[in-house]
Amino acid sequence: MKIEIQGKDAVKATEELLAIEGLSGSYQTIDEVEREPILTTIATFVGIASGILTIGESIYKWKEKYQNSLQDPNGIRIEKVMLVTKDNRRLLLKDATLEQIQEILKDYK
Repeated sequence: MKIEIQGKDAVKATEELLAIEGLSGSYQTIDEVEREPILTTIATFVGIASGILTIGESIYKWKEKYQNSLQDPNGIRIEKVMLVTKDNRRLLLKDATLEQIQEILKDYK
């Protein structure tokens, strides 16, 4: 499963996401000259060690933190976050519910 994160602070957000206990993976940055200064990272989950419900809740809380920071002029800037499964199912996290996140994670296992 991959997660695409776009925004000025994509690297910081990606590092925080991959620091979630029970989630392991790596990421790379994608250079998009025409979209500067927006940065894109692609993180690949290589393992989910703990339960889907727990990881889903952690990703939901991470998403809420970044959604709330958009209201703060000095907050971290993330424009878009999308989960992408191996079979190319996509979930835009902006308005995703906890249940939707957990459902797409179930397909990962």
